[in-house]
Amino acid sequence: MVHGSRSFGHYPTPPSVAPPGSPASCLGRHRASTSFQWFARDGGDPAELVAEYLADNGLGVRNIGRTATQVCPTGAGSICGAALYVSADAGSVMSGGPRGAATPVPSIPDVYAVVYEHVASSADGDCAGGPGHAGFALGEWTPSWTPDEHAAAVTAVRESIGRGDVYQVNVVGHTSAPYEGNVVPALARVAGLPGARYGGVLEGDGWALATASPETLVEVRDGRVITRPIKGTRPATAAGRRELLASTKERAEHVMIVDLSRNDLSRLPGVGPVEVEELFAVRRWSGLWQAESVVSAPLTGGLDLASLLRALVPGGSVTGAPKIAALAEIARLEPVGRGVSMAAVGWVGRDHVDLGLTIRTVAVDGARVHAWAGGGIVWDSDPEAEVAEAAAKLAPVQAALADPGGGEAR
Repeated sequence: MVHGSRSFGHYPTPPSVAPPGSPASCLGRHRASTSFQWFARDGGDPAELVAEYLADNGLGVRNIGRTATQVCPTGAGSICGAALYVSADAGSVMSGGPRGAATPVPSIPDVYAVVYEHVASSADGDCAGGPGHAGFALGEWTPSWTPDEHAAAVTAVRESIGRGDVYQVNVVGHTSAPYEGNVVPALARVAGLPGARYGGVLEGDGWALATASPETLVEVRDGRVITRPIKGTRPATAAGRRELLASTKERAEHVMIVDLSRNDLSRLPGVGPVEVEELFAVRRWSGLWQAESVVSAPLTGGLDLASLLRALVPGGSVTGAPKIAALAEIARLEPVGRGVSMAAVGWVGRDHVDLGLTIRTVAVDGARVHAWAGGGIVWDSDPEAEVAEAAAKLAPVQAALADPGGGEAR
């Protein structure tokens, strides 16, 4: 048996908030059956271990995405799919890069998977989350570094670029706040932020994470593997859109990560020529414009989930280029680990995989709420502007947690 697995038994009701990436057709009609967890201290190959667990539970992770989308069986007890989460530390292990500082949420596993089965009726299911704001109080946020320390890290990256050590590094800060009461409605508000392609909540024993991620780390479906890197941010105003489209710095930073994504896909076994389907398209997330590209390749042979995770996690848009050298800079500069952020969460279906990159993601561990935000640093990055950009990305998440009417960046 794969170590770390456990059975939930039979929950009386389906989950109250949908897991990230779960199919709309199954909302409110599935419940957790068994789970797998792995901590970095456990050793072994986490990519292979979680792939083995999912394969043992009837999911086709040894040859994914090679068939047309099938109708998912809906009978009681049939397997719907599995939620999968990978931490930043686990991503570093999978990619062969150095691990960063210690995680601020050590109680949360570094890899977590939950197999869901269908229930007989959807009468009890409600994936919209609990209503209202009653019974929850959020305390003051305490950042892991000051704006000056964040700016100094940006300057240090620029110096490394000047030496030729790296071309780009994503620098991320952490903050946390105490809370009391029922946190589930607050997490549901985060998951419901506008533009959250992977909006959802994943819960474990004494912890939970909520994501409003708009970014596709990797999707494998209908014979293609796709990644949608996001890089470049401005306020969601007409002037902000014009400024983003006109920014030479943002476009150069973006293209660098697109090239890294192309390289990551080309390393996969059983993949044909890689192409950029769309370059620097401007999308809206909450109160921000962001630039997104679409990079894909056809599947020409078998593709295993373990190989997919090793090649794509952690994503280039939250590490930098070259990826391993960027991870070394991240480990050197960031004082607090990335925890659940900047890695992967999503769904492993019966015939597809769809994982989002865990940006705009928070974690709760029973006492505090934790959040992360940052940005890509290149040679002509301005330290003060980078600090401001990270704050702008974090603001909608903090507003959604604190206020039932919040969540839209202004």
